[in-house]
Amino acid sequence: MKTSIYSLTSHDWGHYFEDKGFNQAGVKYWLDGIYRDSSQWSRHVASSTIKALRNHFDFNLPEIVKTQESDDGTIKFQLQLQDHLEVETVLIPFYKRYTVCLSTQVGCGMKCSFCYTGTQGLKRHLSAGEIVGQYILAYSWLQKNMSSVIKPNIVFMGQGEPLHNYIEVKKAIEVLNDSKCLAIGHRQMTLSTVGFLPGIKELPTFPKINLALSLHSPFPSQRNELIPINQKYQLDEVLDELDKVPLLKRQFITYEYLMIKNFNMTDDHVEALSAKFGHRKALMNLIPFNPFPGAKWDRPSIEEIDLFKKKLVHKKLRVMVRGTKGDDILAACGQLKINQMARTYDGG
Repeated sequence: MKTSIYSLTSHDWGHYFEDKGFNQAGVKYWLDGIYRDSSQWSRHVASSTIKALRNHFDFNLPEIVKTQESDDGTIKFQLQLQDHLEVETVLIPFYKRYTVCLSTQVGCGMKCSFCYTGTQGLKRHLSAGEIVGQYILAYSWLQKNMSSVIKPNIVFMGQGEPLHNYIEVKKAIEVLNDSKCLAIGHRQMTLSTVGFLPGIKELPTFPKINLALSLHSPFPSQRNELIPINQKYQLDEVLDELDKVPLLKRQFITYEYLMIKNFNMTDDHVEALSAKFGHRKALMNLIPFNPFPGAKWDRPSIEEIDLFKKKLVHKKLRVMVRGTKGDDILAACGQLKINQMARTYDGG
C-alpha cells in the first residue's frame, strides 16, 4: 500500500527529497502544492520529480458519501475510506469560527456505555493520512460553502480512542502543526482520552496541544460502569500520569464530565470532585448527556445542570458547560456511529 502524501511532515519530505536526489528547493513548492495551490508543482517542481512522487505516494482523500446539516449549523460528514470502511467527521460552529471533530479509528474498542460509537466495536486504526485528510476535506467544504472562513480548530473527539492509536495520531498532529504543512497552532488542537494509560505515557513526546480526559465520575464503581477500561487503568493512576505532562503557561487539562440524570450529580460527587481537582490545574467541562438509540441514560434538566454547576463553582473549581450541538442529526458528543460490516481489528 502506498504512503499517503498527507502523512509526512516537511522534515520527512526534506529527507525523502535528499534520499532520492531531488532538488531540495522543490520541497517548499511541493508542500505548497499539497496544501495550498497545486499549480505550484508545474511551475517549480521538475516533471520527472512529480512523476516519481505520483508513482510512489497515495494522493487520495477520503470520499464524502453523505453530508447532514443540523438546525444549529453543525455539519456531519460520512466519509468512505479506500477499503470501503466509513467514519464520521463533524464541523461545529462556534461564534465566527468552526471546530472540526476528527475520528481516529473506525469504530472504537473502549465500549463506554455512554457512547454510541462504543456499540460499533473497533474495526481498525486510521492512518495519519486518513486523519489529516478529514481536516482537509472539512476545511475545503467550508471554503466552498461559506463566504468568510477562518481555519477551523481541531478536537480529536470523534470516533475512536485517540491514544489507542497514538503512533498515527501523533504523526497526524505533527503534520497538522507543521508550519510548512497546515500550520494549526498547538492551542487550536485538543486531544481527548478516556484514560488509555499506555498512550498517556507517550504524551510528553507529542507536540504541545490541549488535553482532555473523559472523567464522568470520581467514584471507581461508577466510572467502571461508564468506562470499562477504568478497571484496568484506574483514575488515580491516570491522574498521576497526567500530572507529569508539562503544561504551557495559562494551559489547563480539561476534565470532561458527562452529566447523567439521577446518576452522577449528587453532593457526594461535588465533594469528591473538589477533593481530587481543587489542587490541580484543571478545568471542569460539564457536558449534558446526549441520548442515542438504545441508551439507558437520560439527560438532566436545565435546572439540574445549573445547580450542579453552581455547587462546583462554590467549591472554587473552574467550570464551564458545553452547549449541545448537532444532536438532531446524531452529531453531538457520544452520538457518532457507522453501521458497517467488517472484520474486527485485533491489534494494539
